[in-house]
Amino acid sequence: MRKTLLSVALAMASFGLQAADANYQVVPLPQSITANKGAAFVLDGATAINVVGNDAAMMRNAQFLKQYIKEVTGIELAATGKKTITLALNAKIANDEGYVITVKAKGVTIEGRTPAGVFYGIQTLRKSLPVEQQASVNLPAARIADQPRFGYRGGMLDCGRHFFSVALVKEYIDILAMHNLNTFHWHLTEDQGWRVQIDRYPRLTEVGSVRKQTVIGHNSPVYDGVPYGGFYTKDQLKEIVKYAADRYITIIPEIDMPGHMLAALTAYPELGCTGGPYEVAQSWGVFDDILCAGKSKTYEFAKNVLDELLEIFPSKFIHLGGDEAPRKRWEACPDCQAEIKRLGLKGSNGFSAEAQLQCHFLNVIAKHLEAKGRNVIGWDEVLEGDIVPGTTVMSWRGVAGGQQAAERGLDAIMTPTDYYYLDYYQNKSTDIRLIGGYLPVDKVYSYNPVPDDASEALKKHVIGVQGNLWTEYIPYKQLAEYQLLPRMAAIAETGWTDNKLKDFNSFKQRNVNLYKHYKLLDWAASDDMFH
Repeated sequence: MRKTLLSVALAMASFGLQAADANYQVVPLPQSITANKGAAFVLDGATAINVVGNDAAMMRNAQFLKQYIKEVTGIELAATGKKTITLALNAKIANDEGYVITVKAKGVTIEGRTPAGVFYGIQTLRKSLPVEQQASVNLPAARIADQPRFGYRGGMLDCGRHFFSVALVKEYIDILAMHNLNTFHWHLTEDQGWRVQIDRYPRLTEVGSVRKQTVIGHNSPVYDGVPYGGFYTKDQLKEIVKYAADRYITIIPEIDMPGHMLAALTAYPELGCTGGPYEVAQSWGVFDDILCAGKSKTYEFAKNVLDELLEIFPSKFIHLGGDEAPRKRWEACPDCQAEIKRLGLKGSNGFSAEAQLQCHFLNVIAKHLEAKGRNVIGWDEVLEGDIVPGTTVMSWRGVAGGQQAAERGLDAIMTPTDYYYLDYYQNKSTDIRLIGGYLPVDKVYSYNPVPDDASEALKKHVIGVQGNLWTEYIPYKQLAEYQLLPRMAAIAETGWTDNKLKDFNSFKQRNVNLYKHYKLLDWAASDDMFH
């Protein structure tokens, strides 16, 4: 830790910085930081924020900036004044999420092509501030020109295995926002619990949201004997969608199908191949009972559920899962076999007729969504057959899924287990019980989704990256934070900063101040990287 702090001090000295100066070397690292001649801008209580125009989103940006400055430094900005931080839109900035910060002695300007770009400039200024209550902070004269490497930069939170409060979901969104991440992939249904109110199917929450008990340890024979559950009302979902949108984050809901549906089957057993009885899962893993793809009522159910969600979530994408769906029941199901025969499905390319039936099921739902102006994302198992051309593939079982998707002309989001599964251990010497694996922050940081020698197809079709927090073994707030941070910062830098600018030692140094921001917000980040 002492060596890291010394390195930061040296870096500050090379930029002419003092202890109470802002340091623009933040995470994610901006694409260009140029020191300019001239005196610093003094940020103090006489400083005011000036918004050019009366755009509501820009006015909200101003409130965020005012809040951040007070939170980090204790400085309460003035309502008006001659010394200003000006927020403005500038159509000459090429990237919709790009921004330019210009710091001169007489004032600061943060410009973006859109309010989102201005917001990311505000995040950079926020993270540049020293975390210390003080009367003033010097902002060295500089020009920062920045834009993201990828348009999709996401984080996934699994609220199916363990349910998290509205307050914690909002905190997760705050974490994404601080790191310039623009997409919240929300995993809302699981074998172990259904978490969203659906008016047409009230038993989904009345029955499917609660499991009788939870296994202790790694699927041991011992259970805790305590009922566990929870779900989000439609009003709560709308509240969270707005909270995210105010921070330029799109929420993509995931209703995993046809697998991971035991909670739904428990509520509506007629949707399964055997008719049940079923039980909301009390242990972890993959279960044989999935939705029956041979019954018309199953397709009707899926469409009706999604139609209600479309009224709440305005996202272009809807995630249908499509992963870990054993077809054992389908092989013995008269309805599924009759549907396979009716459709003339046959095994091909190493995949069974049942695999083709799964693709048919997902394609029917995808076309339903497409007719309503939405597109589908699925885990990379959706490649096991012919899928709707507009489908985006989330490559999780390594990188091969993304490569295969690109070769087939499909967009891909890279979220490989070996690099971006944040439920894995980041410290081998811990008493915490997690799912397994080992993923220290330096390995997370090392991943480059599109190497220089990548195929043209991969360069064209990889639209971004995403970190995933699965929660079988993550039941509470502090552990979720510990698993996320600082590894989410490493993912954010890969998603935002050009690969040629990335350097892990620099990242460690820049995390010293970022870690102080985490502590200020009472986020229980891991400090393993500093030891």
